[in-house]
Amino acid sequence: MSPRQIAGDTVSVVQEKTGAPVVIPLLPALKEAMTVTALTGTETILVTSGGKPFTEKYLYNWFKQACIAAGLSHCCPQGLRKTAARRLAVAGCSTHQIRAITGHTTLKEVERYTKAADQKRLAEQAIEKLKGTQTEQKT
Repeated sequence: MSPRQIAGDTVSVVQEKTGAPVVIPLLPALKEAMTVTALTGTETILVTSGGKPFTEKYLYNWFKQACIAAGLSHCCPQGLRKTAARRLAVAGCSTHQIRAITGHTTLKEVERYTKAADQKRLAEQAIEKLKGTQTEQKT
């Protein structure tokens, strides 16, 4: 990602897997972190200690080493998109809202990623609706 892709409170990207153009609002915490951190890269936001742009391979290896150091050797960058989808589902976002962030081309793919998170959230919502009803009070 290059600094040129950031405009105001959004970042514009093209999903590598789908080719889908996506404009994503920046979370306030990310925007704050970016304002207090010098973006030294011109080609990419992330640069090596030598000032060279992160390549896809370098990012993968850098991320994987950080995961191993954190005791999360099972994690890798490919899981970030799925994690984002699941976090959005847990937060109560619709599949259409999630697709707008992740850039998936089909809702079926979003549903595959979020099935477990949606099940728990929907079950909790269903029980909340049942609480206080006459049927629940009689049992």
